Amino acid sequence: MDYQFKEIEQKWQKFWADNQTFKAESNSEKPKYYVLDMFPYPSGAGLHVGHPLGYIASDIFSRYKRLKGFNVLHPMGYDSFGLPAEQYAIQTGQHPAITTEANIATYRRQLDQIGFSFDWNREVRTSEPSYYKWTQWIFMQLFNSWYNIENDRAEDITTLIEKFNSSGTADVKAVCDEDVKSFMPSDWATFSDEEKQLELLKYRMTYLRESTVNWCPALGTVLANDEVKDGFSERGGYPVEQKKMMQWSMRITAYADRLLQGLDTIDWPEPIKEMQRNWIGKSVGASVKFQVEGSDKKIEVFTTRVDTIFGVSYLVLAPEHEWVAELTTSTQKQDVENYIAQTKKKSELDRMADTKTVSGAFTGSYVINPVNGERVQLWIADYVLAGYGTGAVMGVPSGDQRDWLFATHFNLPIIQILDGQKDIDLQADHTKEGKYINSGFINGLTYQEAIPLLNNWLEENKVGKAKVNFRQRDAIFGRQRYWGEPIPVYFKDGLPYLIDEKELPLLLPEIDKYLPTETGEPPLARAEGWVPPGGGEYELSTMPGWAGSSWYWYRYMDANNDSAFASEEAIGYWKDVDLYIGGSEHATGHLLYSRFWNKFLKDLGYTKEEEPFKKLINQGMIQGRSNFVYRVIDENGKPTNTFVSAGLRKDYKTSALHVDVNIVENDTLDLNKFKAWREEYANAEFILEGGKYVCGVEVEKMSKSKFNVVNPDDLIERYGADTLRMYEMFLGPLEQSKPWNTNGIEGVFKFLRKFWRLFHNEAWAFNVSDEAPTKAELKTLHKIIKKVQDDIERFSFNTSVSSFMIAVNELTDVKCNKRSILQDMVIILSPYAPHICEELWVQLGNKAGSLSYTAFPTFNPEHLVEDEFAYPVSINGKMKMNLNLALTLAQPEVETILFADEQFQKYLEGKTPKKIIFVKGKIINVVV
Repeated sequence: MDYQFKEIEQKWQKFWADNQTFKAESNSEKPKYYVLDMFPYPSGAGLHVGHPLGYIASDIFSRYKRLKGFNVLHPMGYDSFGLPAEQYAIQTGQHPAITTEANIATYRRQLDQIGFSFDWNREVRTSEPSYYKWTQWIFMQLFNSWYNIENDRAEDITTLIEKFNSSGTADVKAVCDEDVKSFMPSDWATFSDEEKQLELLKYRMTYLRESTVNWCPALGTVLANDEVKDGFSERGGYPVEQKKMMQWSMRITAYADRLLQGLDTIDWPEPIKEMQRNWIGKSVGASVKFQVEGSDKKIEVFTTRVDTIFGVSYLVLAPEHEWVAELTTSTQKQDVENYIAQTKKKSELDRMADTKTVSGAFTGSYVINPVNGERVQLWIADYVLAGYGTGAVMGVPSGDQRDWLFATHFNLPIIQILDGQKDIDLQADHTKEGKYINSGFINGLTYQEAIPLLNNWLEENKVGKAKVNFRQRDAIFGRQRYWGEPIPVYFKDGLPYLIDEKELPLLLPEIDKYLPTETGEPPLARAEGWVPPGGGEYELSTMPGWAGSSWYWYRYMDANNDSAFASEEAIGYWKDVDLYIGGSEHATGHLLYSRFWNKFLKDLGYTKEEEPFKKLINQGMIQGRSNFVYRVIDENGKPTNTFVSAGLRKDYKTSALHVDVNIVENDTLDLNKFKAWREEYANAEFILEGGKYVCGVEVEKMSKSKFNVVNPDDLIERYGADTLRMYEMFLGPLEQSKPWNTNGIEGVFKFLRKFWRLFHNEAWAFNVSDEAPTKAELKTLHKIIKKVQDDIERFSFNTSVSSFMIAVNELTDVKCNKRSILQDMVIILSPYAPHICEELWVQLGNKAGSLSYTAFPTFNPEHLVEDEFAYPVSINGKMKMNLNLALTLAQPEVETILFADEQFQKYLEGKTPKKIIFVKGKIINVVV
């Protein structure tokens, strides 16, 4: 029977599920290999052809590693908390859990039909209480920990309390808030419980603080920077403003150095590592305090160029800095308030990205430069962010171009500080060359001489010190939404306390609506009777989207454990993820937060490895290939119901319209389907070229609005999952973005039919011989063994697909049906096209299901050693024939064989050769 892909694929998908073929052993004598995909958020739209790209690559690698003798963990689950389901709930009143369950069912059906070798026994869903119980538990560990700089790790908060009891703050070196108290053990003993809790909150790894956030009133929640674009929410396009709120935060900054150092130990794409390095933003410099004139306040700034301090001509605060209102004079109040209102409309990302616009407002106050006593104007400007550093910067126009533009725009002084600076009336010069001028006690010194002198002077005069600074801020950990993990905290007298661990999981309560309350409180405030057993009030924010994804790979190791997030034995065996495949858009979100939580869990002894993901591959995006029809516009500028083919549109005035790519084949429009597609086109008329309507083409992002979304369900129905899997790999290198083009899929389908044909005779009966293979057949086999092995090991899947096609063509040409060749071919192809290979494996007489755990064929280089060559034979320079000869033969032996060949004698036409030119392994040229 011909290749019946539908029956074959359904049969083997059922077999794998029924027999749990891909269930990973929790412990094994085999070496372990852990392959992980970034788990999806299950949206209502389901998968389009771009989504499975990384999953197919990871599945090929997983299947290959099993064949190589590894115990492979290849799991899948769902990042199932999030905004889309909640927005749908707000619109329809349907509980987000119902929407999420339906979406997951769609995803599962689509994933199953592509034939992935996932161990579904380990499936996780971040919105399941059995899962988020442990997300809450990890939060509790963070709350009960502090970062000990001396030991360079997080420790239980009890070790800090012991220090307070024995020596007060004298021996404490911690990552903590700026406003911690200094006290003796006797002072600590006199503190009330409330005072102690308030002080400990300044040290905890997760804590409450007032933060400037991206507040979206329409969505009723705080958004992360990457969820805001040009002042509007990425989802829904609603206005976003900057707002101060009391928020939970996590001290990811405690790990800044370790996060940087760890990048040198992992095999990740360099652009991702560089993005994280820039995000963390380590810089060495000095912190300096500027006294506010007429006030006891001192504004602290961090600078990497303390040597330029004599060139300061103004100081800038972030518009949201807590002292702005207090330090603004009455005459400047209106200007400052107007400026702050404008700033609120911009996201922090927009503010950082806009380096061209010069704007600001003078507060009317002055500060005193500590090194020379000069009065310096105090301004606010949106290029300074409250959460970065101290929320204040010093302006040195002669050495910094942004400062130069600001000073020029607002007519502020530009002070030359080095004799090596050139043309500072035209632009800033940031040179460190030359000697200092106009710089007080460092005049005449070089840069290398000035830095230590200034740092010592600042420290001696108690106005500053040398300091290492990081651009990274602590991570905000809260959303004012319903569909997320409840934070396991209650409040009593305004202070946060953890719930009892026995109360985990703290379940999401039922509420009447999924909106904030009428008084602006988060939706959880709507819950009736939702109160802690001992009184007080639960935290009303839920955890952010990144909470559940910051540890999920550990849950896969031991997904059904009720007493721990994963057992010590499971973590000891699986250790970490060997290969992680996912999108580069998570560089400074999920990938950074995961590394942070992993390091924290290791510090407390729960996990073994410093880094969670050994190797990371970012798959490229599959872009949409849009098709267009061209509607003719009449002389009055009105659209007609006539459509002109792409090649003829230059003769008409037209407007281009996107058309559904699913009614276009090889860029030719199906006219009947187009008429049925929309009612307005039912009576459409067409101006054809060559009897057909040719559509226009453009590569764009795949989206519903462009009608260029290709559903894998349709392709699987038409060609099968094995064809889809191989075609997605065939499109191009895994890491590169590439346009989807269904036009080439037919070629892959024909290849699989050709492969099937090798095992069957003309009547489609199974026909495999036990004869010994020929040299040519062995050569083809061992070429493909080596090629596929090398390609998979370096993740070059697209080149393997081409090589499979060449190999099958070569075997078809020699009419190969030898069992020893074809059985190995089945094994080699099985990671790419598992369904057809499982079927042929059984037809070859093997046990069903054993294919996944057989051994990958061993490459033998001897089969590639050339001992024969097909010599091209030319007569008087014209190639006439090929002659297969052993490469060991010398010219006399070659001539003897040549003259004995009947075909050669026929070409000679009875003439006697004058000369024979023989080049070993190249040519035979006969001159007559």
